[in-house]
Amino acid sequence: MNRKHFLFSFLTAALPFPGFSAPAGNSEDESPAPILPRYLKPGDTIGITCPAGFITLPEIQPAMVQMVEWGFNIKVGDTVGKKDFTFGGTDEERARDFQQMIDDPQVKAIMCARGGYGFVRIIDKLNFTKLQTHPKWIIGFSDITVLHCHLNRNYGIASIHSKMCNSFPDDWNKAEPIQIETILSIKQALTGPKMKYTAPVNPLNKTGKAEGVLIGGNLKIIETLAGTKSDLRTTNKILFVEDTGEYLYSIDRMFWNLKRTGKLEKLAGLIIGGFKIKPDDPGEEFGRSVQEIVLDRVKEYKYPVCFDFPVGHQRNNYALKCGVIHKLSVSNEDVTLREI
Repeated sequence: MNRKHFLFSFLTAALPFPGFSAPAGNSEDESPAPILPRYLKPGDTIGITCPAGFITLPEIQPAMVQMVEWGFNIKVGDTVGKKDFTFGGTDEERARDFQQMIDDPQVKAIMCARGGYGFVRIIDKLNFTKLQTHPKWIIGFSDITVLHCHLNRNYGIASIHSKMCNSFPDDWNKAEPIQIETILSIKQALTGPKMKYTAPVNPLNKTGKAEGVLIGGNLKIIETLAGTKSDLRTTNKILFVEDTGEYLYSIDRMFWNLKRTGKLEKLAGLIIGGFKIKPDDPGEEFGRSVQEIVLDRVKEYKYPVCFDFPVGHQRNNYALKCGVIHKLSVSNEDVTLREI
């Protein structure tokens, strides 16, 4: 299978990590300083593990083949192929496997094989001491939002919100361009080139410019973390959210949660990604769109807001670096987000 026609050449960069970062203090606005793990270089090892839903070894083969072609080695975790009902093994097995990936000095990045549900069941079982002293990139989205939020809140360690093993194409030659682009964005995020994204102009956008640490992920997960040790601090940050399989009234309730917990008040900017909505039950129509819900919650704030950003449970789901400073520009002519 000839894949070279589709591959881009990215400049790799190996940056030193700033070292130990203690958990955040008591101030509601206080966050740890951002810590960037070292970028990967050829020959580095990526570990694959299942902290949430189950997946089989054959199902991760396309991802393994592609990452090997990128020049990386692969370590397959013990939970790949395990199944405890919907989970990739028992809570104890998933926590142990993830802990081993954190603690293994040969593993330079960890890719979660798939989402589903389950990370919240093990997050408090994990010891992040070695990740603080030797940060490494952790990759995933959807249920993995639990980890992105936990790392940002407590340690400031950057992580990658992106597609996982179950999204790699079986046949690269038959994959659609958008699928190839989004998978290649994972390589770009792992190896160091600055990330830049564009989004379509939506007439409902709120124009403006913002700069801040990028945080976010699945809206439902963010809502359920309120009041926990993984709850996000959003002051002066750019928040992105996405979701799937929710009713409009549920989306409205989640944005009320963001509002009432103070997460919308002091944002630098707000990015709305893909939302796959369940149809309203006949006679129970909610009568408001996602855009109307969002704009009503943020109407008194001056920061920029953009809709239709290419992130979420959809094909145009690009890798985003959580915990890294970005600039957001929303105008009537274009929408851009770029890492600085």
